[in-house]
Amino acid sequence: MPQGRPEAVPDDGKTTRQRRNRPLLVVHTGEMKGKSTAAFGLALRGWNQGWDIAVFQFVKSAKWRVGEENALLALGGLHERTGEGGPVQWHKMGSGWSWSRKQGSETDHAEAARDGWREIARRIAAQEHDLYVLDEFTYPLKWGWIDVDEVVAALSARPGHQHVVITGRDAPPALVDAADLVVEMTKVKHPMDAGQKGQRGIEW
Repeated sequence: MPQGRPEAVPDDGKTTRQRRNRPLLVVHTGEMKGKSTAAFGLALRGWNQGWDIAVFQFVKSAKWRVGEENALLALGGLHERTGEGGPVQWHKMGSGWSWSRKQGSETDHAEAARDGWREIARRIAAQEHDLYVLDEFTYPLKWGWIDVDEVVAALSARPGHQHVVITGRDAPPALVDAADLVVEMTKVKHPMDAGQKGQRGIEW
């Protein structure tokens, strides 16, 4: 795609504007770091356009705070105070999800993942957000916690203009097939190969 232009234009009866503004299903997969970082960077762009942003983090512990979470929530606060950008929500499976937290008990991980997906599907059907970041969502799909075909059907039939970005290794083939944009992060070199541990500002 030289200079951001497609090499061929399909004969589908749509205008350039209709084709350009089609909502996308994006998958960031592969073994290398950067999948979530790229998704959060996309969320920053969306915020700047005034989009309603919702991040759903699967698998990660509630105690683990990535730098992008602080930054995006701060931007959400800026929107609330000034109207600049768009609203931002951030939800973590590790904290029991903000809408279904069970006091005094540990929720089974698989059921927590299903709770998260059910809420996401509900929001998509209601067209509540402009951009959904489903971080590390490939793992509950890979582990069989959530049905892949159900997810693909819901995302393929989503109404309105809602972008969805999914991150994680080993994206299921059915999800890859359904996606509009798929990136595979492949390692060429990594500081850990030389024994260097993760550092602030790079890994978190």
